[in-house]
Amino acid sequence: MLEELIVAGFGGQGVLSLGMTLAYAGMEEDKEISWMPSYGPEMRGGTANCITILSDKKISSPIISTFDSAIILNQPSMDKFAGRIKPGGLLLYESGNIFKPSTRTDIDIIGIMATTEAILMKNAKIMNMIMLGAYLQLKPVVKNESILEALKKVLPEKYHHLLAINQQAVEKGEAMV
Repeated sequence: MLEELIVAGFGGQGVLSLGMTLAYAGMEEDKEISWMPSYGPEMRGGTANCITILSDKKISSPIISTFDSAIILNQPSMDKFAGRIKPGGLLLYESGNIFKPSTRTDIDIIGIMATTEAILMKNAKIMNMIMLGAYLQLKPVVKNESILEALKKVLPEKYHHLLAINQQAVEKGEAMV
């Protein structure tokens, strides 16, 4: 198994924490992982992305230019990364923030209203976990139990009271696709 994923959006959308959570979940399952963040100096409101690689074998390089899957959270990221998904790959996008999705026919393209659902769940910050749940439903590269364990490591302890809502968000994302 080898999964090369890019997560991209604006800073503050939980791009980096989504990728990091997935990477930690991979470590929980003794997978080889790589997590490489990239963001501008403005961070919140600027563009951010991260590459997360999970594999059963050693990862030769964390530097990649094409991806098996992409989780895209805003239009500039759609414009930049949709063309870099390998044929047969997956493009999962937040359809409330993207008005011009890719028209490629050689990949699976799925949009979900994760932001709207997060607001209905009364916590806009869990949108990224809804997207992660949808992704894992489509590409089960790690188990849900590993995501919960990973969240315990990714979230600072002062936010551990939010573990339950994050788990609910993952489950909601799974149900949405």
